[in-house]
Amino acid sequence: MDEEQMMTQEERDDKMINDAFQKLLNDYLASRHRKKVDLITKAFNFARQAHKGVRRLSGEPYIMHPIAVAQIACSEIGLGSTSICSALLHDVVEDTDYTVEDIENIFGPKIAQIVDGLTKISGGIFGEQASAQAENFKKLLLTMSEDIRVILIKICDRLHNMRTLDSQPANKQYKIAGETLYIYAPLANRLGLYRVKSELENLSFKFEHPDEYASITKKLENTQKSREQLFSQFTAPIRAALDQMGIQYEIKQRIKTPYSIWNKMQNKHVPFDEIYDILAVRIIFTPRQRDEEVNECFNIYVAISKIYKSHPDRLRDWLSHPKANGYQALHVTLMSKTGQWIEVQIRSDRMDEVAEQGFAAHWKYKDGVEEEYTEDENELNDWLRTIKEILDDPQPDAMDFLDTIKLNLFASEIFVFTPKGEIKTMPAGCTALDFAFSIHTFLGSHCIGAKVNHKLVPLSHPLQSGDQVEILTSKSQHVSAAWINFVSTAKAKAKIQAILRRDNRETVKAGEDLLTQFLQKNEIEFTPSVADRLAEYHGYQKRNDFYIALGEKTVLLGDKDTDELNGKTQRDGNVTGWRKYVPFVGKKKKEEQPKQELFIVPEKFNRKKPVFITEENINQYMFPGCCHPIPGDDALGYINNKNLIEIHKRNCPIAAKLKTSFGNRIIDIKWDMHKKLYFDATIRLGGIDRVGLLNEVTQIISSQMNVNIHTVNITCEEGIFDGSIELRVHDREDVRSIMNNLKSVKDLKEISEIM
Repeated sequence: MDEEQMMTQEERDDKMINDAFQKLLNDYLASRHRKKVDLITKAFNFARQAHKGVRRLSGEPYIMHPIAVAQIACSEIGLGSTSICSALLHDVVEDTDYTVEDIENIFGPKIAQIVDGLTKISGGIFGEQASAQAENFKKLLLTMSEDIRVILIKICDRLHNMRTLDSQPANKQYKIAGETLYIYAPLANRLGLYRVKSELENLSFKFEHPDEYASITKKLENTQKSREQLFSQFTAPIRAALDQMGIQYEIKQRIKTPYSIWNKMQNKHVPFDEIYDILAVRIIFTPRQRDEEVNECFNIYVAISKIYKSHPDRLRDWLSHPKANGYQALHVTLMSKTGQWIEVQIRSDRMDEVAEQGFAAHWKYKDGVEEEYTEDENELNDWLRTIKEILDDPQPDAMDFLDTIKLNLFASEIFVFTPKGEIKTMPAGCTALDFAFSIHTFLGSHCIGAKVNHKLVPLSHPLQSGDQVEILTSKSQHVSAAWINFVSTAKAKAKIQAILRRDNRETVKAGEDLLTQFLQKNEIEFTPSVADRLAEYHGYQKRNDFYIALGEKTVLLGDKDTDELNGKTQRDGNVTGWRKYVPFVGKKKKEEQPKQELFIVPEKFNRKKPVFITEENINQYMFPGCCHPIPGDDALGYINNKNLIEIHKRNCPIAAKLKTSFGNRIIDIKWDMHKKLYFDATIRLGGIDRVGLLNEVTQIISSQMNVNIHTVNITCEEGIFDGSIELRVHDREDVRSIMNNLKSVKDLKEISEIM
């Protein structure tokens, strides 16, 4: 027996813990931070003692998690001893009897403040109730604005949880993955942590859509050889030119992640083979002089554009005006000799570190500021100021609040000018009204139009990079509810909603009074659930919107409302009330199908076990009209306020919010169907028109595959046709088979599914 086998479990654990901590110390000592080894060792010993005897779901000692989080903070984000100690201690206050005061007495106020911030936002951002979730999210943003390291360590914590998500039950995986994709990946992006953002997205994708993840990963492996060949052929003349210029450089290939490929496939409705920008080329150089790095980027651009023709509309200059998260680079798209457009990113070694590690990398290039975070280091001040403004005017609805914050997290940026020539960074897709609100709330709320490049334009005019914008105002102008439809920034949306809420309070009060009078007249007690039920009955998701409709007299209460409250309204699974979407048509006529009561979740329901949907019980679940899941789709269940189970696709936008806000109500769904029922599916077709083409398509679908075509919509213009065919299928597998068989039809160029 070797020495490893003779060791006891405790000795093996100790060895594993000591090895992991030693690696952390070695990586820290190799960094440029001040060497506070004693403090880190003290934090490690303290945390190890505090978590003694506790294990994670994976079975390993709990202390391995704080070490892993500290390792990510040190090696992958480049943080120093304060952050490493805070990472080692981040679960101590949450999970043991030690308090924040204990941490402060032993490790000082700074580490205690960060640990306190991390404790406030522990256990995921969100609780069972949406209001609690919104409050916790506010805490996260407020502690983040006090010390950015709180959110950086929280992101490290989330990254390690995602890397070890295998040990969690499926419903927890969907909750954590959904929350990660909705909040943490955008936050990592906003903080400039590109590598972390990509890994968070990819891991979320892997757990939510395991089959698609495996399929794309396999296709990437199969096409690797041809990509490497293209890369070496494309970069050979570039290398020769850079060598001749005497530049110290390295050229890397950047491969799109499975998540971003899948995202593009979904958004553009194209197969993997039609994603042409999987490969990008990165030139990273060491400048001869640090203050000349911008000029050297342009010199490299000039040299390579002599070798390959560049795309006139795809030059992206983030050198003179870096992104808000500090990102700097020059992006150019070149035509390769094989007829493919390839993006080339030119950046210095410093720009590359900032791009990968976020603003923490700045410290490496500042003399004497290696440990402490300073205010002027933070490129995110403007964004944090916007966040604080939104926090000052809290939204009553948690989802509105989340959406408002999220608007600015992933936005691309453009540059616009004021009449005096000052430059302003704005999110891409913003309008003149967004610009007005970004300058001042008064300017936004009284805006009647704008002059863009000296031409008069309406409020809704979308701005382009380089526009010069002058805002026109009038004191008689008032905020309109329609404005919310054409602003895209968090600040503008929040301000408009706040002003509208103030205006709506009187209308809401009038609506509430009308409802109270109606209920009293019909001897029904007023309760929030009664109001919610009537709101839902009239098609309003929010009680306040229902009150406004009542106050504005767009909804009048009558006998039907009392029938609804007394349970006399028919609800047979058709379009009545809230069950708007019946995804299947069955083999029997509707009147012959047995009516089934909706399944009501009992109090002691095991949410960790999957729910199997069969032909016999499918009528017991709700299928909202937002995403139309059919058997074979990656699906999840959501236990709603009435304890009924709604079925959503895992990538449904509504489900994304539910996972984030109500993670404890998410359950795993498995299909156990046997091709007995039929479901709706729509396929989009495009190609070159010719006689007999449609006949060939319908022959394949109807005769060869015995699938019922429900409706056909085809338009033809100048020899090009575009259309859709609605089918009755058993499951997603049928759809894939049909699409594969249609590929044999000559002149059919585009085949995709409309989700």
